[in-house]
Amino acid sequence: MIFLIYSAGLRISELINMRKEDILVDRKMVFVKGGKGKMDRYTILAESALELMNDYIKEYKPEKYLFEGQYGGKYSSTSLRKILHRAKTKAGVTTPGSVHTLRHSFATHLFENGTDLRYIQELLGHSSSKTTEIYTHVSTLNISQITSPGDMINL
Repeated sequence: MIFLIYSAGLRISELINMRKEDILVDRKMVFVKGGKGKMDRYTILAESALELMNDYIKEYKPEKYLFEGQYGGKYSSTSLRKILHRAKTKAGVTTPGSVHTLRHSFATHLFENGTDLRYIQELLGHSSSKTTEIYTHVSTLNISQITSPGDMINL
């Protein structure tokens, strides 16, 4: 669940409402039905996330929702938050971060790797480009690795 959120840039509600048929294996995409603002969209999905989900589906055989609670029905957002907290503790991660931070990381990593902001806006389901522009604040580490155009001139 955690990797799927990061891999596709999902909101918690989008993950817990997801059904098996929303995973488009042949296109390596996720169909997000009725996201925030009741908007539908498609987003990308890592090959490794597909493999993990296939294993998960074979083992747990979900019926209605992709991730179901122990008594059926939707998995709870509280349980998902607890899973992330336990994983952070186990990994020794002490920096602040929530499940939603994974969505921000998805967008930031796409932007840092050269993905056009308009595509990121579409993948996240933002209706306004202003919302997506928060991901343009890149780290000074990445800025320090940019070559100045002046260094490209042979004097």
